[in-house]
Amino acid sequence: MQLRAFRAADLPILHEIDRTCFPPGVAYSQAELARFIGHRRSRTWVAEDAGKIVGFLVASRTQTSMMHVITIDVKEGWRRRGVGDALMNAAEDWGRGHGLRGASLETAEENRAAQEFYRKRGYTKIGEVTNYYANGSTAWVMGKPLR
Repeated sequence: MQLRAFRAADLPILHEIDRTCFPPGVAYSQAELARFIGHRRSRTWVAEDAGKIVGFLVASRTQTSMMHVITIDVKEGWRRRGVGDALMNAAEDWGRGHGLRGASLETAEENRAAQEFYRKRGYTKIGEVTNYYANGSTAWVMGKPLR
């Protein structure tokens, strides 16, 4: 498995992965995903194995010198195999390299597997946002220092 930069031709595949990773109302539309990826303060990492995309992560720099993980998606058969850690390491290293103070992200309140993954990486719950997702679900806001 290796990481590489996003290419425009990846968008339909990334959108399909996002739709399989998250339920309707949480998954992004292709247009939303394209906006996040294309933002001038964003960076996207793509994980692939034998030429096939197995996951990706989109992060952005905020106005307050923070990194925000917009989404991390890993295909079902590739979870718990180091793909998520590799993507998060790349994003956090990027954030540190840009002098960003910390990282934040949102995860669904009922997504215990994601919460545990982030906890193991040093993230803690710093808040909640009710009705965060289009399906009405509450999001946990989690964060950690990068310095």
